[in-house]
This record gives sequence, C-alpha cells and structure tokens, in this order.
Amino acid sequence: MDMMLLLLTIGIFLGFFVQTITGFAGALIALPFLLFVMPLSDAIGYLSIFYFISTPIYVYKEWKYIDKQLLIKLAPSSFFGLLIGIIVLVYTQPIFLKKALGLFIILYALNNLKEKKEIQLISKMKYFFGFLGGFFSGLFSTGGPLYLIIIRSETSNVKTLRATMFGALGLITLMRIPILAFEGILSVSQFYNAMFVLPFFIVALLLGNKVYLKLNEFILKRIMLGLLFLSGIMLLVKN
Repeated sequence: MDMMLLLLTIGIFLGFFVQTITGFAGALIALPFLLFVMPLSDAIGYLSIFYFISTPIYVYKEWKYIDKQLLIKLAPSSFFGLLIGIIVLVYTQPIFLKKALGLFIILYALNNLKEKKEIQLISKMKYFFGFLGGFFSGLFSTGGPLYLIIIRSETSNVKTLRATMFGALGLITLMRIPILAFEGILSVSQFYNAMFVLPFFIVALLLGNKVYLKLNEFILKRIMLGLLFLSGIMLLVKN
C-alpha cells in the first residue's frame, strides 16, 4: 500500500467513525490526513464520494428523527452557497476565510459550554447560516459545524439534532457531486481508489454506530461541543 492510499484509508476511517457517532465532523477529522498527500480539490472529491455512499445509509436509519421542514428551508440558500464555494475552490484558495470560520466556531463553542440559553439570533438567521454552510462545504468541505449551530438552535433533542445533521450533509452531498463532476474535480482514479478504501469505511460506520448506542444524551452533546471547539482550532491553525 502506498502512502497516499494509507493516509486516505486512515483519514476516511477516522472521519466517518466520528461522523457516525456525532452526525458531523467527518471532513474535519479526515482532511488533515488527506492533505498530507493530495491537493485540497482532490481531498474534497474523495470526501464527497464517501459522503455520497454514506448518505442513503444514514438517512434510511434516522429518517423518523430528521427535521424535514428545517432541511427544506435550508436547501435553497445552501445550494447557492455551495455553488459559490466550489467556484471559489476552483479558482482560488482564500485561507483567511477558513481562519475566520475557525475563530467564529471557537467563540460559539466556548459560549455554549456555559449552559446558557441558546441565542435566538442564530435561529432568525438560519437562511444566512444555510448559505455559509453551503459555501464552506463547497470551499473546504467544512460546513458541518455551521449546520450544527443552526440545527442546535432549532432543537434540544439530541437524536433529532444528530439525524438532521445527517440529512443536511446528505443534502449538500447530493448537490455537490454533479457540480464537482462538471468542474472536473472528480476523476475515474478517485472512484477506483475509493473502492479500495470501501471495506475500511464500512467498518468505521459499524463501529461508530455501536459507540453511539452506548452514549447517553448529555455525553453526546458534550462530545459535539468539544468537536466543534476542536474543529475551530484546526481551521484556525491549519493551512
């Protein structure tokens, strides 16, 4: 196994193990491994392939818990944000935007670790956050934390939160695949390499689900906030 396939396998395994437990953060965990051996555009392509494979599984298992009305509201703004994000990805790499996103996520996570009442302003700005979630999903595949912020402001039920995260990221994936293909970011060799990684990916989903079933709601919420904080740090310090 060459170094590219090894790090691709490790990144995808760890990323989707965490993704299955919490409903987000798969890309944030996987990207550092992938970016050691490939450019950002290729990493986004691989992540999109595995999100595309996992989406039907997640959505089928969690369908009854997904807040479908919220997803319908977020879909239009997310699509336009995604389209603009991919265009920016193709023609430039504005690292300062990633660092600004990281700083915002850190401040949000720190604020919510204090057990304060959720800020209602975020709920009122859901369409703007939907646009930003789509934009950063297209640009760096890091829109998950923004969707978590939106969905967390709309529900206090952790099962609904996790399931709706699967739905939101699945929706983004379905929008993203054809745009990436049109822009030439996806290639036949990526699909070939993805088939090699697929068994490890499936094991990650199975193990992640087993861990999720053993966690209580309080611990899961704390893990989500902790991952939000960690993802903000990674976005802030990593180029």
